[in-house]
Amino acid sequence: MKPSLQLRVGQSLSMTPQLQQAIRLLQLSSLELQAEIQEALESNPLLEVEEDYDYDGAPESSDEDQASRDISQLENQDIPEDLPVDTKWEDMYDHQPASTASSQSMIDGDMERENQDESGDSLQQHLLWQMRLTHFTEIEEAIATTIIDSVEDDGYLKTTLEDIQQSLGEEFAEIELDEIETVLHRIQHFDPVGVAARDLRECLLIQLRVLEVTGLPHIELLKELIDKHLDTLAKRDYAQIKRALKVSDEELTELVRSIQLLNPRPGSQIQTNNTEYIVPDVYARKYKGRWSLSLNPDNAPRIHIAEHYAQLINRADNSSENTYLKNNLQEARWFLKSLQSRNETLLKVTEAIIERQKDFLDHGEEAMKPLVLADIAEVVEMHESTISRVTTRKYLHTPRGIFELKYFFSSHVSTDAGGECSATAIRAIIKKLVAAENPRKPLSDSKIADILGDQGINVARRTIAKYRETLAIAPSNERKRLV
Repeated sequence: MKPSLQLRVGQSLSMTPQLQQAIRLLQLSSLELQAEIQEALESNPLLEVEEDYDYDGAPESSDEDQASRDISQLENQDIPEDLPVDTKWEDMYDHQPASTASSQSMIDGDMERENQDESGDSLQQHLLWQMRLTHFTEIEEAIATTIIDSVEDDGYLKTTLEDIQQSLGEEFAEIELDEIETVLHRIQHFDPVGVAARDLRECLLIQLRVLEVTGLPHIELLKELIDKHLDTLAKRDYAQIKRALKVSDEELTELVRSIQLLNPRPGSQIQTNNTEYIVPDVYARKYKGRWSLSLNPDNAPRIHIAEHYAQLINRADNSSENTYLKNNLQEARWFLKSLQSRNETLLKVTEAIIERQKDFLDHGEEAMKPLVLADIAEVVEMHESTISRVTTRKYLHTPRGIFELKYFFSSHVSTDAGGECSATAIRAIIKKLVAAENPRKPLSDSKIADILGDQGINVARRTIAKYRETLAIAPSNERKRLV
């Protein structure tokens, strides 16, 4: 074959750096966006924070408007060839507003760290503190430390005594298992009582022995119930328990109430996780019968082009200083446009969601309508992948609470009337039915399916079971109560 040249006509899609930046900003959460803006402020001298902006007096939808004004003013600006300047580039370069923003960020970061709650100790630290206040020999303290290190977050000891013995090392090779168990029993009476128990039965019996001195009634029956019939109690087989203990319904009810005073997860009393707060991206408010939306102005600082740096582009030469400024000016324009695009898209998508889910805002979960990404994509004329980016880790503040935008999407089930009912609404109905059920005769999944069928909503029993599990609702046999 001879080499030849061929001319072909085709279409291809290429992503410009500006488009890539816009897409990346679109999928960032509010915290990640703040970090991105801070990085842009520190790296680009043409960007600065509008320090004296009055958020209280600003119109609700002015985020994108301000960005548009910054861009249009700069694009329409006629920069003369010789601008009168009273300083040199070298002097100005040493004084960047980004350093001010960086310093402020460090101050804010220090204040945030000072305000964080670091008072909570872990369960192990709480137990070690009590160990140091307890009279232990050197050997006993070594054993106690090893046991405490092996306690799980829920308060249980899932390591065998043999493993603890082996973990002590050659220095304590002569320690016997009964010595380890003696120390273990002392730890089990630390606060919270029952910690380091090896199973639920042991945990509850330890707590019961402590309550015994308080004169708790039917203590012997309680011990027998926990020691021998705990599995039967978990299965809600009350008839078998009544025969075994020879008690009446009233007496068994009293025993169950006493057991409910005990804590099956003693480690849960010691919480070390700091509270995490969700900051909404968009606010939904009802005014004169209509829902209106506004961006949260506290999620990101308001930035614009630094004019005193833009004015340094005073001649159309190819000097390194002038080239540096021009490049940063263009990047600043792109960044502001990307922020504007993000704000506009977020508001546009949220508005389409709210228009579809107004009944939810007015009446609650049971009024939630079926909604998929394609529905919103068609309304706003965007791709489904873009809708997915916009709704991920973005939160809407409503009078009913704060919800991730993805919460408003759900599949549908057909109704007898030819309409559709969303999965969210069905879950809300299931939750309501279970909350109102007779605890002595809880509703089975089949019964719930029948009730929904009477309302014209045809849902299979297995679908009810799936929705019930997502709501963390136990099966009917485990929901059965005597009281």
